Amino acid sequence: MYLKCKQSGYNTSRDVVYELMRLLDPKGVMNRKRGRLMRRQYLNPGPNFAWHIDAYDKLKPYGIAISGCIDGYSRYVIWLEASTTNSDPKVIASYYLEAVRKANGCPKRIRADLGTENTSVRDMQIFLRQDHNDEFSGEKSFLCGKSTHNQRIEWFWGLLRREMGQFYIDMFSDLGRDHNDLFCGDMFDKNLIQLCFLEVIQENLDELRSTWNTHVLQSKTNGIGGPRRPILMYTIPELYQAEDHLCVVAESKIRICGEETREKTITCADETIFELCTLMMEENGFSKPRDSNEARLLYRNLRQLVHEELEDL
Repeated sequence: MYLKCKQSGYNTSRDVVYELMRLLDPKGVMNRKRGRLMRRQYLNPGPNFAWHIDAYDKLKPYGIAISGCIDGYSRYVIWLEASTTNSDPKVIASYYLEAVRKANGCPKRIRADLGTENTSVRDMQIFLRQDHNDEFSGEKSFLCGKSTHNQRIEWFWGLLRREMGQFYIDMFSDLGRDHNDLFCGDMFDKNLIQLCFLEVIQENLDELRSTWNTHVLQSKTNGIGGPRRPILMYTIPELYQAEDHLCVVAESKIRICGEETREKTITCADETIFELCTLMMEENGFSKPRDSNEARLLYRNLRQLVHEELEDL
């Protein structure tokens, strides 16, 4: 309507047009207002009130699976783990249980996506919270829904992609291009990338987690607490007039849950490929890579050696 007024030669402001529309057609204005996008504000009373769990699958086509968890209030990253899978419920549960051990308790609630990979975490969270008497105890302590609604961890995945994810996506896409031998995505290629890159990527994730947890958040400062850092907001919430919502759990319950976990794989998933590549590394004097460039060189050398062996056969 404002544009139509301008096109008809009326020199007026948008605010005047809006007020006139409210007077002439209040019902139509209200109907249109209901359809307007209203951004929800995320509110959280303190650390350990809600942990947000999710998987980062952008590197999964290359055999690298990343799982993460972030505290809803402080945005403190609880864990950031790279492995050969993020679909095994027992592996994801091992991350959760280790975080519970370190914190000496579990969060009041967990927010995760719909998926079988979170079933063990769901069962453990409900089991650990079944004897508590607050309004979110028992089954209410685990909340699942669409990944698009899991906003805290989804936002962090965007940061991870900018900081390191896109770098590895581009590197893996270019692997072997110098020799006209592209990454084809078969089992051998994925296992070889896991062998060469998994520990290097985990080191990068540890560095990113440490840097993020200690940096100053860009949002407005809290008058009493001063500049807000995730690690301070998580460990000393009193500085920011917040309360820690950690729920204390019995050690015996944690031990019971520990029987249903599985440690993550820190090298390639296939034992035969691992043994073959380890033997080739020893015979040719190749050492474990310390950074992404050394990992890329090791990948190309091992891949070439294996292909030569296959050609001889």
